[in-house]
Amino acid sequence: MPSGWPERLGVHPPIEAYDALDSTNAEARRRAEAGEGGPVWITAAVQTAGRGRRGRAWSTQRGNLAATLLTTTDRPAAEAAQMSFVAALAACDLADTCLGPGAARLKWPNDVLVHGRKAVGILVESGARPDGRLWLAVGIGVNLAHAPQDVERPATAFADHMAIRPPEPAAALAVLADAFERWRNAWTTQGFPTIAAGWSDRATGLGQRCEARLPNRTVTGVAEGLDSDGALRLRLDDGALERITAGDVFFGGA
Repeated sequence: MPSGWPERLGVHPPIEAYDALDSTNAEARRRAEAGEGGPVWITAAVQTAGRGRRGRAWSTQRGNLAATLLTTTDRPAAEAAQMSFVAALAACDLADTCLGPGAARLKWPNDVLVHGRKAVGILVESGARPDGRLWLAVGIGVNLAHAPQDVERPATAFADHMAIRPPEPAAALAVLADAFERWRNAWTTQGFPTIAAGWSDRATGLGQRCEARLPNRTVTGVAEGLDSDGALRLRLDDGALERITAGDVFFGGA
């Protein structure tokens, strides 16, 4: 087990809570660049400049969860990126705890959908440390109480599907951090195939036609599943296999 991690499974790293930050990922980056390595969870009741994937804004109102795990790894960057799938599975576990098993599904690479609408966003960032290792900032935003309205894709909040009030962010983070530790331990001890299998069991769109919007082109085909490194295997109309490693995928025109 990497140095610095709790020795007992299920004991998550410490949590530091703030009333407001520009971005929990930005705070993790500042600390990493100052030499800190964690592991520590950083959470804020409000983010004033939250970010999502591909530079998109991510709004955090009071009642929602914004948290980032700052940690370090010996793994190369390509493998360290698999931490996003660990985060997605942990967030799916949180959704199942709040909404019941099966309410949440995963869309490549790491969106968590509740009844077809996005409820969780994940952003993993990294950088080199002087000792040759990588620092990682694993950011997770969960729409517990509120869903943004002015967004590119339909969004929802846990509260929209609960008869009682959604959990407070601190309680949700405790569940999320425990789930993250379980999946991270599986990744560390059993490798990515265990994570890929867990992700595939909860995935939406596998076996369906999809459109992949890549940085420089758009391709369409049938999503076959995850490759050994987490890339999405897309079978194109001409029979060729395309590995999608970065971009956005859309199923059913959504």
